[in-house]
Amino acid sequence: MTGTKQTLGFIGIGLMGKPMVYRLLSAGFKVNVWNRSPEKIIDVTSAGAKAYDAIEQLVAASDVIILCLKDTEVVEDIVLKHVFGSGRAGQLLIDLSSIDPQKTRNLAMTLYENCGMAWVDAPVSGGVYGAELGCLAIMAGGAEKDITIARCVLAPLYKQLTHMGDVGCGQITKICNQMIVSCNVMVIAEMIALAKSVGVNAEKIAEALAGGFADSKPLQILVPEMATETFEPIKWRVQTLLKDLKMAQVLAEKQGNPIPMSDLAAELMQLHASNGYAMQDPSTLIKLFGLNNA
Repeated sequence: MTGTKQTLGFIGIGLMGKPMVYRLLSAGFKVNVWNRSPEKIIDVTSAGAKAYDAIEQLVAASDVIILCLKDTEVVEDIVLKHVFGSGRAGQLLIDLSSIDPQKTRNLAMTLYENCGMAWVDAPVSGGVYGAELGCLAIMAGGAEKDITIARCVLAPLYKQLTHMGDVGCGQITKICNQMIVSCNVMVIAEMIALAKSVGVNAEKIAEALAGGFADSKPLQILVPEMATETFEPIKWRVQTLLKDLKMAQVLAEKQGNPIPMSDLAAELMQLHASNGYAMQDPSTLIKLFGLNNA
């Protein structure tokens, strides 16, 4: 199976999945879609995707299955209840979700032993903005031949795709990514609160720091949003960062590695989520600090 213009089955049309499907359609792929909430697929079917009522039917009609789902439990449910019995040898499953590395390995082995279907874990970084522009960073785990297919299939979505090792290694790399992002987001929020409290024009901080050692994509995106308290549209969610930080804690405990910075970020993220912000954009973290607690 070559990666060029395969028929794709895309499961999960959410914040990230929707712009991804648009880009795959624009690149000339036939894209079959399924989503737990059918109303979310109306726009992509209008753009040319073909909707299926049952995952089993989608799997049967597709060469490559792409998952973009909420968490480990949802991926597990979809694969074991629906893909497991309908997959076939020669098909490839590419999981763009950010989920538990060991569960990924277990699911990949079970799927292959049951029906001969291969697995690539390919979590992404870059948010909705990166998905819309096709400039995501993808960290992938799997066999070389399967990674080759994934590179071709996912080409409309990424700026770089890096093969990190066997199945599961992509998920571990994404956890590392999220440790950096989460700590960065947290310190940006406390920094903006401090700057505003002493009279600095906080909206200009991103501009002032651009190109310096403190610069980053989260800084450029979040500073104007936090400084002006502009929290919509929602581009990613607090609960996503919290989920990934919890996976980092589990992995670190298993390996015996201390991660005090990420532990603190997880504690503060949990506090914020418990205050009603789990489904909100991480720019709302400014409300944890200083002037913006009201």
